[in-house]
Amino acid sequence: MAEPSSIGKFQLTQFRNYAQLVTRFEPGAVVLFGANGAGKTNLLEAISFLSPGRGLRRASYADVPRAGATDGFSIFAEISGPEGDVSIGTGTASAEGETDAGRRVRINGAPARSADDLLEWLRVIWLTPSMDTLFTGPAAERRRFIDRLVLAIDPQHGRRTLDYEKAMRGRNRLLAEDSRDTAWLDAIETQMAETGTAIAVARVELVRLLTGLIETMPDGAPFPRAGVSLTGFVEDQVAGRAAVDIEESFRRALRDNRFRDRASARTLDGPHRADFLVDYREKAMPAALCSTGEQKALLIGLILSHARLTGAITGLVPILLLDEIAAHLDENRRAALFSILEEIGCQTFMTGTERALFASLESRAQFLLVQDGTVTPNPG
Repeated sequence: MAEPSSIGKFQLTQFRNYAQLVTRFEPGAVVLFGANGAGKTNLLEAISFLSPGRGLRRASYADVPRAGATDGFSIFAEISGPEGDVSIGTGTASAEGETDAGRRVRINGAPARSADDLLEWLRVIWLTPSMDTLFTGPAAERRRFIDRLVLAIDPQHGRRTLDYEKAMRGRNRLLAEDSRDTAWLDAIETQMAETGTAIAVARVELVRLLTGLIETMPDGAPFPRAGVSLTGFVEDQVAGRAAVDIEESFRRALRDNRFRDRASARTLDGPHRADFLVDYREKAMPAALCSTGEQKALLIGLILSHARLTGAITGLVPILLLDEIAAHLDENRRAALFSILEEIGCQTFMTGTERALFASLESRAQFLLVQDGTVTPNPG
């Protein structure tokens, strides 16, 4: 049975508007409320750095330290989970003997091989207001979204994506320089075919698993069932074919289309061009054509289904970060959301400007008042 991970002690140094912060979170629901600009989303962003990548804002690390800070930022957390207790430190603040300006990760005081090692201890999933345009915005945002979903159940996915993008940049550069070094292009395209196929297969498998879980949802659930699918040059070939055959097909396409891609100065086929499609099943309507409220409900339903799937596949119930989640839900849907989160059993951080939005969680959640870079327990 899946068990939840939870953050206990949490400490920030020179992070956004927090000069110094030491607080303690409780398992289950954590409500962060306060005025706009108080630092609620900053706190969620700090928690999101307990996973690989650049956090929920995808910010440059140079933009994260508090204004006037001279030595980067640092985050420290004590985590309890199925694998036991662990302390995690991350940030850009320099340590003795370290000069690298990138983000570093320490687990139980020892340097991690990479940020991917964080996935051994916890999984973090988020939903922010900036994602409200997911269904109507560019395909790149939906690819990023599904890749985050895949990463939560497949820790190798992030490395594959980075390797593919690095190889593709190399190919694009050679094509732009009008290089005729076919051996070099062959080697790069072979790598792209291998990593690109692995990326596509992992995405298709995630969609298959998510679809299976969504099928089990009862009719009339508070959040509508979504139909999910993928379309793309490689993704369209996955069903019923061996990976080695897909790799060869992709490799041949890259080789045969060098002239076309040279003219375009970029690679036109591959998983970097795929799209993640969502529709409102009961209405047989693409999510992009649904109302704003329906899109929000579909997105919440997807995140909740994925949280369940992550727990079932990995044995780690994820930590959820839900920014301004209650503002656009009616009272019944808010209550339903809180009940589902309690059923999943995850530690969930929710933000809002008004405590009243979370009234049905009174006595069932930890309430923290966020004000001017401080976090104060506020039991009510």
